[in-house]
Amino acid sequence: MRAVLRSVMWWITSVMGDHDYARYVEYLRTHDPDADVPTEREFWRARYRAQDTNPGARCC
Repeated sequence: MRAVLRSVMWWITSVMGDHDYARYVEYLRTHDPDADVPTEREFWRARYRAQDTNPGARCC
């Protein structure tokens, strides 16, 4: 039962974007190790700023 709940929680957090910053940092370190890694706050701020400039990109 715990495995099922854990899987459901993982799916929900994935859909909500909770893992996006970690994936982005991993991508940056893999593809451009010399690049400055933004803080999580900077990452989310830039992401929401991009959505505001293109409202059609948002789901809601």
